[in-house]
Amino acid sequence: MANSKSWQDIAKTAKDLRDASISRIQPPVPDVPADLPANVTDIPKHLLSTDEVLITETSTEALVSLLASGELTSTAVVKAFLRRAGIAQKLTNCVTELLSDEALSRAKSLDDYLNKHKHPVGPLHGLPVSVKEHIGMKGRGLNGGFVSWWDHKGEGDANVLKILWQAGCVFYVRTTEPQTLMHLETSNNLYGVTVNPFNRKLTCGGSSGGEGALLGLRGGCLGVGSDIGGSVRSPSANCGLYGLRPTSYRVPVNGWTATMEGQEQIVAVIGPLSTSLEGVKLFMRTVLSAKPWLVEPSCLPIPWRDEDDHLPTRHGKTLRVAVLWSDDIVKPHPPVNRALKEVVHKMEGIPEIEVTTWTPYKHDEAWEIIASIYFADGAKEETDAISASGEPWRPLSKFIIQENPYVKYLSVEEVWYWTSRREQYRRAYAKVWNETATSTGPKGEPEGMVDVILAPVGPGAAPPLDHAKYWGYTSQWNLLDYPALVFPVSKVDPSIDKTEEDYQPMNEKDAFNHRLYEPERYRDAPVSLQLIGRRYEDEKVIQAMEYIRTRIHLPFTNFV
Repeated sequence: MANSKSWQDIAKTAKDLRDASISRIQPPVPDVPADLPANVTDIPKHLLSTDEVLITETSTEALVSLLASGELTSTAVVKAFLRRAGIAQKLTNCVTELLSDEALSRAKSLDDYLNKHKHPVGPLHGLPVSVKEHIGMKGRGLNGGFVSWWDHKGEGDANVLKILWQAGCVFYVRTTEPQTLMHLETSNNLYGVTVNPFNRKLTCGGSSGGEGALLGLRGGCLGVGSDIGGSVRSPSANCGLYGLRPTSYRVPVNGWTATMEGQEQIVAVIGPLSTSLEGVKLFMRTVLSAKPWLVEPSCLPIPWRDEDDHLPTRHGKTLRVAVLWSDDIVKPHPPVNRALKEVVHKMEGIPEIEVTTWTPYKHDEAWEIIASIYFADGAKEETDAISASGEPWRPLSKFIIQENPYVKYLSVEEVWYWTSRREQYRRAYAKVWNETATSTGPKGEPEGMVDVILAPVGPGAAPPLDHAKYWGYTSQWNLLDYPALVFPVSKVDPSIDKTEEDYQPMNEKDAFNHRLYEPERYRDAPVSLQLIGRRYEDEKVIQAMEYIRTRIHLPFTNFV
């Protein structure tokens, strides 16, 4: 750390700069009630104008259409989202800075372009897009959740942001992330704790939790997050959003910051969070249409293939959905079980959908492998970054590093060993998937296999603060590098989602999770599920979600 200020002084500077960025919004961002309820999702619509509410609660795809036609100006849309983002910050602490001057200047230039040329700049013309802080912007702070990195600056815009900018978007807000970026919550010593807008006693998720809280309050409609163990999916699930963890090396990542850059044992990815499924598709289509592999050679030259049919239903066959009810390590809470049962019950009434059960294959071994190679340097870079400022360890940083029995310094030979274990496990899991085939092709290849897996996103809805300690339902798919799409289903209802009083936990992790569940504690928390596909079947996963959603009318409740 270049300066000698205390970590507390640096944190105060960070908060002061954030607050100053909010104070520049015009008309001023209104104050929120001093005595906030647990569920604050209704508050913004009482503080904004009718037009602002209408704009910010319009779907991503509808906004794009209205902006492209000129029915809405980018200036009006950006102003509305800036004000709602400011309110979201006051309600959940989700923002690191608002970019009002730059955003409004960009919006005006886009409006002028449309007036002059009579066509939009690109597919995201005028659309506000929010960005997780560690995804770099030129000349702006890039701290990755560490106080000692406060003075780090982005050397340029991250590749993914360059693509989105060229497509016509407007960057207007940057959002919070946790210390180390390795929490399924969002808590750091620069900005504090980001909470869940549906129940402020619960976490918004992490590590893209600022995005989750912001979009959950409709302070945004499309955001850019990242995922190495659940960091797009956890906040999407906790805040009632759609979120995609793409297969690795599809979306460019150059230009972000994190510890252990260059490690390839578990590849982190950038992915979208959105208030609509169409927003997720729009992000992927836009990014991949730019051929990012030409600039970032690690990206595979696979375009977005949504014009192709990836579902067997197109050919008169059934969509085969396998349900992972539990990973046999930690049983999901009653609201998650209810969501699974409701979705399955409705799917079973659709002749074109076949529902079967997915038997988990050694998910405990999967955690052993991934937990052993997350921190191949024994977490030295994280420890050094925390120690450099003297900031305290956040509870979940301690959990995933200091209390994690698998964290140790690995020799080169040990890295090779665990990487081999990863590949062995991937082969074994592929074999399990292949064995779901109902027939074989002319060359003996399996056919009629399960198309997608339906699974929990976590062992419950959003956990109480500092209690998101089970990663297995998300990190499993990072280890396998499978695309996974989160979607909202319902909300916790204490009158229905009763405690299982006579449940006998399978182990201590299960017991910890079981003790967390008290129906009133989780009231109103979104309940979400995820669809998982095989590597590079991202388009198939989204098409399967579209197919299921339209036939069983998801979600089963409103989130705004």
